[in-house]
Amino acid sequence: MKSTPLTTPPSPGETLAGDGSWELSRFRGDADFMLTLARGLQVIAAFERRQRAHTAADLSRRTGLPRAVVGRCLYTLMQLGYVQAVGRTYVLLPKVLQLGHAYFSSTPMISVAQAVLEQLSVELGATCGLAIFERHEIVYLARSGVQRLLSTTPGLGSRLPAYCTTIGRLLLAELDAAALDAYFAEVELQPYTQATVVTPAELREHIAAISEAGYAIVDQELGPEVRAIAVPVRTPSGSVYAGLNVSVQASRVPLASLHDFLPAMSQAVLQIEAVL
Repeated sequence: MKSTPLTTPPSPGETLAGDGSWELSRFRGDADFMLTLARGLQVIAAFERRQRAHTAADLSRRTGLPRAVVGRCLYTLMQLGYVQAVGRTYVLLPKVLQLGHAYFSSTPMISVAQAVLEQLSVELGATCGLAIFERHEIVYLARSGVQRLLSTTPGLGSRLPAYCTTIGRLLLAELDAAALDAYFAEVELQPYTQATVVTPAELREHIAAISEAGYAIVDQELGPEVRAIAVPVRTPSGSVYAGLNVSVQASRVPLASLHDFLPAMSQAVLQIEAVL
């Protein structure tokens, strides 16, 4: 029986808004659910990482919320110091980082993982990361790099697509059939390089192979000249919590040599698993 990551895509019957946020209509009738708070958080999440400023219309489209509702959320967030109006657009302010810092500072595992990754990065001369699965993407919890591999280097809290990353495919391989079907029904597959696999059938073959091997390798699908290998990080119960990967420049490390990293990666995983 497959284990399920602690964060998974929606089960069949649950719908997603255009930006991947949970559809709020499924909470109708729940007297304890604070719809206003949920809408405010949804607006914050709709600020796209590749675009700093958004109009109210942009945010309405991305969240699926009426523009008047988005306007009230933005007004409230401005009064609280999380958002600033710049002409007809809105930008997030640094205060919003407090929301993420609360998680990172209250999770001892992350500080341990960061130290482990820094040591592993020096040992292997490569960039290392730890990430979890969040809906359609992976989210980095810790990262240590010795070189700049992508044009935009992922930092803590950064998101990358699951289908073309080692950690993403590794965690997709842990999903049961229904959850995997739901993922492919919702995700938008697009090429990042000429090597990116974007057909569900071929991706399912890769995922099945990863399930058998116990590790994932992705070669230049997210960025040219970037190849990586990832292994799972499990909780004491055996369920997958996260994935740990090592990324290298393709011109410096042959594809077959990635397997040489597995012993050191396994030792690093044991150190992280000890605090889960």
